Amino acid sequence: MALILETIHTEGIAQLSYLIGDDGPGTAAVIDPRTDVEVYVELARQRGLALTHIFETHIHADFVSGSRDLADRVKTARIHVSAEGGATYAFEHEPIEDGASFEFGEVTLTARHTPGHTPEHMSYSASQTKRAPAPWGVFTGDSLFVNSAGRPDLMGDDQVDNLVEQLHDTLYSFFLALDNDVIIYPGHGQGSPCGADIGDRLTSTIGYERRFNPFLQHPDQMAFKDFVLSTAPPEPTYYKRMKQINAAGPEVLGRLPIPRGLPPAAFRASAGTDDVVVVDTRSMLDFGGGHIAGALNIGGSPELSIWAGWLLDPGTPAFLVLDRDEDGPTVVSLLLRIGFTNVAGYLLGGMTAWAKAGFELAALDQMDVHELKAHPDDLTILDVRSPGEWKQGRIPGAASLFLPEVQARWAEIDMQKPVAVYCNSGYRASIASSILKAKGFDVRNVPGSWQAWVGAGFPVEPVAEVVVS
Repeated sequence: MALILETIHTEGIAQLSYLIGDDGPGTAAVIDPRTDVEVYVELARQRGLALTHIFETHIHADFVSGSRDLADRVKTARIHVSAEGGATYAFEHEPIEDGASFEFGEVTLTARHTPGHTPEHMSYSASQTKRAPAPWGVFTGDSLFVNSAGRPDLMGDDQVDNLVEQLHDTLYSFFLALDNDVIIYPGHGQGSPCGADIGDRLTSTIGYERRFNPFLQHPDQMAFKDFVLSTAPPEPTYYKRMKQINAAGPEVLGRLPIPRGLPPAAFRASAGTDDVVVVDTRSMLDFGGGHIAGALNIGGSPELSIWAGWLLDPGTPAFLVLDRDEDGPTVVSLLLRIGFTNVAGYLLGGMTAWAKAGFELAALDQMDVHELKAHPDDLTILDVRSPGEWKQGRIPGAASLFLPEVQARWAEIDMQKPVAVYCNSGYRASIASSILKAKGFDVRNVPGSWQAWVGAGFPVEPVAEVVVS
């Protein structure tokens, strides 16, 4: 008999879910599953396990829960959610209270109410069923991260003070009371907006976090509040929608939706109206070389989930341009993770077929950092990184406008000169450039962006209050 513990890292949204069980009795649980649930079914099959329990740590704001789809898929598992904190759920579930325990052979999971990120938040401590009652690990959800903690500001201004107080108590009275060697298994890794500056390791220990986590260095509650609220990253616009979907119970899809393929003429007729959006998921350089006029370039890497969540209206049908036709299921799964299901079709044969059909091509100029440095006075240099990144330094003369604000505030950008857009790597800059291109700007994307600028050894200015106004 042996403990089975698998970590499933969903890149892009930087989400961590877990399969835990014992291959003796052959039973296991999944904690915080994502929407594309086949990964858990396949892991359980490989390990010879039956999934009997599905645990949610809280009502998620950053991705669509896969609990209902997983329960429908395996039939043997019940969904367990927190009965604490006044949360309500409009789907079939088993409520659990603080202290409830569940045995999986030699593994016992115990629910621990750890509010602060949300009022109902549960963590799950893991211990050896018969040998030692003290926990050896804890699945912290969005309460404690590596080098960070869950943000308490997502439930509205009227709940911030109470959630800050609860988070402080959770961190200092519960987690810091655990032994130093207890391993933490958080709900997110680096890159998630659910916490500030989450560390790049996927696990840690209470002892390490006790020493180095900045959120655990403020025992005074007022100092803690000032620190927590001052470090919170911008809240993605789709978070409130995700919470509503997850509380109501996401639709059970049963299988991955397959969008219809449209040949160029049909795609042009369907996608050429103002009430739809064309999303080109190719790389920035491919998009720059030739694209459908007005298309939004969100590259098909795992990051697509977050930026599609920020920028796509779930009520507006999306038509996809893919690098390859077979990329469709991957892109659709990335969109499903943030609740976007309104994919109306994709361009069969991609831009090669479009070009062969003799249809119009638009281009987006690419400007490397050497040309940018050589002609700074001839350009409006626009930094679309986050406020936190902006604070670390910038290209001299740049103005700051966070990418999600470009769609609403594009008219504030100086159009008297060509606009050169940069981010950290060029991925987000290409998204912003495609928005501005569709608005009629003379725009250039900067591949490599900040990384290329720094890598070339070019001068960096410390932060100054230079923003679009």
